[in-house]
Formats: sequence, structure tokens, C-alpha cells
Amino acid sequence: MQPTLDSPTLKRAQQRVRRRLIPFLILMYLLGYLDRANIAYAKQAFQHTTGVSEAAFAFSAGLFFVGYALFEVPSNLLLQRLGARMWLSRIMVTWGILAAATAFATGDTSFSTLRVLLGVAEAGFFPGVLVYLTYWFPARERARIIGLFYLSQPICFIVGGPVSGGLLELDGLFGLHGWQLMFLLEGLAASLVGLCAFFYLTDKPANAKWLPADEKAALVAVLEREEATKIAAGHMRLGMALRDPMLLQFALIYFSIAICGYGIAFYLPTIVGALLGQHVGFKVSLVTSIPWLCALGACAFWPGLAARTGRRRTFTIIALLCAGLGTIASGYLSALPAMVALCFAVAGLISAQPIFWTFPSSYYGGYAAAGGIAVVNAIGNLGGFAAPNLKVAAEVHAGTPLAGLWVIGSGALLAAAIVAMIPRRADVFMSPGAAPVSHRDAPRQAAL
Repeated sequence: MQPTLDSPTLKRAQQRVRRRLIPFLILMYLLGYLDRANIAYAKQAFQHTTGVSEAAFAFSAGLFFVGYALFEVPSNLLLQRLGARMWLSRIMVTWGILAAATAFATGDTSFSTLRVLLGVAEAGFFPGVLVYLTYWFPARERARIIGLFYLSQPICFIVGGPVSGGLLELDGLFGLHGWQLMFLLEGLAASLVGLCAFFYLTDKPANAKWLPADEKAALVAVLEREEATKIAAGHMRLGMALRDPMLLQFALIYFSIAICGYGIAFYLPTIVGALLGQHVGFKVSLVTSIPWLCALGACAFWPGLAARTGRRRTFTIIALLCAGLGTIASGYLSALPAMVALCFAVAGLISAQPIFWTFPSSYYGGYAAAGGIAVVNAIGNLGGFAAPNLKVAAEVHAGTPLAGLWVIGSGALLAAAIVAMIPRRADVFMSPGAAPVSHRDAPRQAAL
């Protein structure tokens, strides 16, 4: 008898997998996101020490995403071939070493080079984890699980922000600047966790010695049934995925989200510092944690609520509107209302992304999932290159920092508009136990 999604055995298996994998994956992504975004805290001190200009800093900070995008697809295909345990471990060890090496950047050239190499090293981690989650969790669970995984981002800024701010104030310790200590310690922490990942992670449920036999069998059966649905619909072949117009639509959505996301990640400490009239340090980093606390709360329930109601597009659009309008509004308000607007912006931004990722992760399977999700993430993350450069260009052209906030906020608004155009057929494969269907025969009544 085939297990159902509501069978007690399958529920026990999912609970066991959640307890085993999710906290460790959160830790891994937390360190990864910190190592790409901690330059937001080091920005002022780093520029003062090295003499890197505002435009050069924005360009070099964004170069991370060029290296990231170029190696995203090959990295994810290697993960599919070699196994998640080995490949995710390799990614973390190498990116941690390169993140630590940023402590020895002395100017434009060395900073740019290290940012490109850091992007190359980290390429494939985030989409690799998304693919990895499809090995362990049925589609119905995925919005909630990806939402839990996304808790890494707000936790990164809630915990990592004050830690980074505190390290910045340790100037002179061991003869190093505070920003050098920050890069060194946070980078080496990632490498250490990467080594642990090799011994802790398991590639797939069939290899999990820590799963009881009945729970393993139930989980494998349900996941294989879902993959069979994707095979029947033709969403397992990488070549077909690369020719599918939906791939471009997913990529444009994530590109627009990334403009807002990385604009906030790179500049929120500076924005908060300006509101408080203080340089970025420990106090500013504490206040900057407040919007991320709001994001933590939103991410804990909003994606799960979207999955339970089946209205993924509606929930994604609402969250993205909060992100865009909140970012723009913060530039026209006094300090306290501006912080409230930023809280809505960050909460909307973070809670929208786990729901968005359920579209491509449930639409593609096999190598199509590994390659397709990597393409979406690679193109989308180029928004991280565009965000700081467009922000600086808009501010120079308009002569006001408000123009930069319009650039950042408009990214989320554009993403909301494109999400509204996702066709109904893209929702079909979220239906638990759906019968194999083709594009042509996909039911029109799929949930909004």
C-alpha cells in the first residue's frame, strides 16, 4: 500500500528529518550570507583604511555576483553528480578561506579580485541546498521548510550584525584593524562548519542510517511518486528546462527581488546610521537588528500560511509590495516612522522569497531542477551586482539619496508585477499526489 502524505509514519519521518537537517543547514547558510554581506558593516572603516572610493566599493562589492553567476550552473550539476554532502562541504571550506583573505585587501584591485573569487567559491551553495531539500521533503512541505531555511538571513543580521559591529571596535587587537578581525574570524568559522558538514550530512533518504526502516520506506515512496509526476510532464530534462519560457520568468522575478534584497543587505546599516546620526558600529548594528527581528517573525509564519491556503502568488505579491513600498517610504519619514517602514520592508522581502522558491523547485525535477534552479539563482543574483551600482548612479544623477531608495524599492515592486503573471499551469505540480499531466493538459483550476 502506497503511503499518503498524512500517514503517521511519513509524518514521523519528516519530523526526524527536520530536526536532523534544518538547524545545521540554517547554520551553514547563516555563515555564508554573513560572509557575503558583512562588507555592509565594514564599509566605512574599510574605505577609510584602504582609500577605496564609493563607486569602486559598489562595483567591487557587486563583482561577487559575477563570479557567482558564471559558476552557478556547473557547480549545481556537480552537486547532482557527486552528492550534496561532499559538494556543500567543499563550497563552505573554500568560501570561508577566501572570505578570511579579504582581511588583507589593500585597495581596488585586491578587493575586486577577492570578491570575484568569493563568488566563484560560493557558487552553487544556495540552489544546491534548495535541490537538496527536494531530496528530503515532499512538495506540500516545501514552502514551510524553505521558510525555516530562510530564517538564516534574519538570524544572520540579528546575531551577526552585533558580532560584526563589536569586532569593528576591536581596532589594534593583534595589530589588526577591526574590519580585518571581522573578515578573518567570520571566514574561518565558515570553513570549520564546512568540514563538519562532510561528516554530518547525508546525501539522500535511502542512505540515512539514522532513519528507521519504515519511515525511510514511506519517505522514499512519496518522493519517488512526485518525481514520477515530473518525469511524465517532461520537467526532468535539463535541455527542456533551459528552453522553457518559465525559466526566464522565474529568473526575472528573482533578479528583481535581488535588487531590493542586496540593496537592503549592503546599505541598511548605512541607512540606519544616517537616521541615528552615528557611524556604523555596535550601537547602529543593534538598531539595524530590529527590522531583521521582524523578518524573523514574518518568515516563521507567512510562507507556511501561504502553503496551507494554497494562495502562493497572492502571499508573495503582498510581501513584495510591503518590501518595495516600505523601502521607498523610509526616505520620506522621520527616524521612528522610517524604522517602522524598514521593518515592513525587510519582513516582506524575506518572507516573500521562500514562497517564490516553491515555484521552480516544484516545477522541475532531477537534472532540470539542479540546472534550472541554478540558472534562476545565477541570473537572479546578478541583481546583487546591479543593486549597488544602480543605487550609486541614481543618487549621482538625481543628487539625492532618495533616488537610491527608489531603485531598491522598485526592484520588489517589479518582482510583484511579474509574479502576478505566473501562469496557472506552474502551480499544478504543487498539488500533493497529483496525477502525471502535461503542459497541454494542466488543469486551469490550480490554486492562486
